[in-house]
Parts: sequence; structure tokens; C-alpha cells
Amino acid sequence: MKHILSLSFIFCLFTLKADAQQLSNPNATALTKALYQNLHQLSKNYTLFGHQDDLAYGVGWKYIPNKSDIKDVVNDYPAVYGWDISKIEHNAANNIDGVPFNKMRKYIIDGYQRGAVITISWHFDNPLTGGSSWDTTRNTVKSILPGGEKHALFKTWLDRAATFLHSLKGSKGEAIPVLFRPFHELTGNWFWWGSHATTPEQMKQIWQFTADYLRKTKKLNQLILVYNTNDFKTEADFLRSYPGDDYVDVLSFDTYQFDLAKKQDFINEIKRQSAIVTKLAAEKKKLAAFAETGFENLPDPDWWTGTLWPAIKDYRLSYVLVWRNAGYMPSTQKMHYYAPHKGQASEKDFVKFYQNKKILFEKNLSSKKIYQTK
Repeated sequence: MKHILSLSFIFCLFTLKADAQQLSNPNATALTKALYQNLHQLSKNYTLFGHQDDLAYGVGWKYIPNKSDIKDVVNDYPAVYGWDISKIEHNAANNIDGVPFNKMRKYIIDGYQRGAVITISWHFDNPLTGGSSWDTTRNTVKSILPGGEKHALFKTWLDRAATFLHSLKGSKGEAIPVLFRPFHELTGNWFWWGSHATTPEQMKQIWQFTADYLRKTKKLNQLILVYNTNDFKTEADFLRSYPGDDYVDVLSFDTYQFDLAKKQDFINEIKRQSAIVTKLAAEKKKLAAFAETGFENLPDPDWWTGTLWPAIKDYRLSYVLVWRNAGYMPSTQKMHYYAPHKGQASEKDFVKFYQNKKILFEKNLSSKKIYQTK
């Protein structure tokens, strides 16, 4: 009987180990491994709520310590903080949205210290032409591959990003884990790395080079790599530039609502995309995420419980993140925000969304101790 129990115990351990989420980087830090596995466990019952640039600014304010439009509404912070390191490639003091990198570093550390999750994207400029991310000159990706005319420049850009990422340290000097989302929305056609400006094979190669360079050469073992798409129709469409399971940890997509009259169409589209992404994530033992969404200026007062929640509730999405609250933008002469602020039309509905026990914000997430092994 003892012998049978021992074999049974070993089999159970083996099964648990086989089911555990494993990062694509075998040299990942212990904190990063713990975060990844804990997010996997949480995703069975919860979806974390995130907001881009939450601590830096909001509607009518900038750089006020501890302030947040989300916190003003529900007395709690998001569970996921999104940031973008565009302009780090030029050694600039501020990112694409004017956020000083020294402030961003502090905001990232503050969020991590409170037990939240950090995700970083990168709207890098066009290395071939010197234009912006939206300069869709063909063959830009080809130019930064090994042997390309801008390969050395691209490595310099990666070096500068690595310096910033290495500077993100906790109170004990530990490297802060980051869900890193490069080349985002790569199935779209609006960035120089988009599907119309490069080939799937080139995209796979530059992703693999970038991952290897950051992890192996720059020793950034705190990165969780997020593969991100937009505007895909099928599994094959979603995966056409997929660099392989050894280079990806999270499967994600971005989709926004643009038309109030097409509410049900948006819900149906999110369900369709969520079904594809969560199915693939389960098969590949990866996390799934809704990495960017929102409805600019939130004209629907019941958007949170009437649109977003019905769209995602049936799918195992580790987090959903809405875009930034820039407020009034002189360049467009209009307001630009995706999360509620005090007095905004969807404020009351957002409180109901906050009370949903399946959605985690920072207070409830902090009790989960996601950076500790269980």
C-alpha cells in the first residue's frame, strides 16, 4: 500500500508540474516565474483590470503624487499599469506622451511595491526613415535584421531600452518583472512593423532576434513576452507572424469600439477574438490577455457592465487594459480618455463594474501576493 501511495503521489506531482505554466525563458528570475504562474492560476477565476499611464496624468491633471482617475472614482488603483517607452531609443528625457522617464520609473516601482502588474509597450520610431511608428515605409523590418543597413542602429536602441528596464528595481534591489509587448498590433497596417510593410517571416525573425538580444545579451531575465495582434479573423491569421512558443508567454489582442450604434457588433467581435486567443493560449499553455481596448470619451454610460463585461465574461483572459486618459488634446482639439473620471457619464456604471467579484483591482490583487511562490 505504501508503495502504491508513493507512486500515486509521484504521478500527481508530475501532473501538476506538467500543467504548470512555464516561461519561454528558462533563465527567468524566480519573481518572474512566480508572477507568471500566479497569473495563470488567477485567470481561472478572475480578470485583472488595467489602465495606461494611470499614475502619470488624467483628465485635467498631471504628475500629482498618488493621484489616479480610477482611484478618484472607486478609491482603488488598477491591478495592471500600462506604460510606453517610445523615445527611449533616442535617449530622450520624456516618452511619446511627454511622461518623463524618471517619473515613469518611480510610478512603475510604486505600482510593483503595492503588488500590481506592470506591462510595457514600445512605439519606436522608424529606424529606416527617422519617421514615427506610423511611418509605414516598406522593408523597415528587413533593414534592422542581422545584415541589414539599420541593424547596428536597432541594437543601439535595444541597448537603451535595456538600460531603462534594468533600472526598474524593487526595494531589495530585485528586478521588477515586466510584461513586455513589443511590435504590438502586428497584424494591423498602421505601424512600420505591420503586416502590409513586412513579411511574416521577417516579423518572426526580428521578434526572435529582439527576444534573444534582450534576454541573452542584455540579461533581462525579468521579461514576460506578450505577442499582440489586431484585426485578425482566424487562428491562422492570428498566428501568421507568431515567432514560436519559445519566444512568447502571453497571447493577446487589441480591439476598440468606435461606434455607439454598433454595440452588439463590438461585443460579438470581442467574443469571437477572445474564443480564438484563449483556445490557442490553453493549447500552448500560455496566458491570454485583452491588451488594449476602450471607447474614446465613453459616450455609453453603461459601457462597463453593458458592453465590456458581457464581451469578456465567458473567457479566461488574464487582464483587460483600457487606454490612457489624456484629457483635452490641443492637436486634435477634442477630449481623449478611455477610463472614467469624477463626473464622467459612465462613473456610476464603473463603480458597479468595480464591485464585480470576477474583476480584480489593486487592493484585492495585493492580497493574492502574485510575486510569491505558493
